[in-house]
Amino acid sequence: MRFIAVAGSIGAGKSSLITFLLGHFGLVPFYEKNDENPFLEDFYRDMKTFAFSAQVYFLARKFQAHQEIRRLKRPAVMDRTIYEDAEIFALNLHRRGFMSDREFETYSVLYRTISLSLPPPDLIVYLRASVRTQKKRIRLRGRPMEKAIDTPYLQRINKLYRSWLERWDRCPVMSIDTDRLDFVADLVHQADVLSEIKGHLSAKRKRSA
Repeated sequence: MRFIAVAGSIGAGKSSLITFLLGHFGLVPFYEKNDENPFLEDFYRDMKTFAFSAQVYFLARKFQAHQEIRRLKRPAVMDRTIYEDAEIFALNLHRRGFMSDREFETYSVLYRTISLSLPPPDLIVYLRASVRTQKKRIRLRGRPMEKAIDTPYLQRINKLYRSWLERWDRCPVMSIDTDRLDFVADLVHQADVLSEIKGHLSAKRKRSA
């Protein structure tokens, strides 16, 4: 196993699942470091001017993370992939008019060139959550930059995730309904999640052999 990717929208429970996986698989964590993006503050102030720069920065940093994982001698877990950056969040910005057609085409060419050079994850664990659950979690963690996130935005992102996963065919995808499963506190749910992950990884090894 090279790495497991944890995918999902804001407030889906990615950080909690990564913490859980670290305790059971001894993985090297690669977290999404949004606060390191030097364009982020400007982006939230003027999205149309800074969307392209902010997204290219995210793309470059995520490419670095994928490359670091390739060099590791231990398996890793990644908080959101380069594929989500491009096919969900950048696409959403373009559809909302914050990235021009020229900017999005330039970004997409760069993304496609990079993604073709990367081996995919061994498994994507996609965390589903209702908008109601997402908003509750966002409110509880109280991050300043997330205060302005509204229901229509979450609905759009969730729809783009579903569309992306319908097209995705480069590795297995395991979907977890985090409204229903509590892998943080419920031991039975924890065992179910672990069993399903191990099953996916075992099936991949057999296919590779």
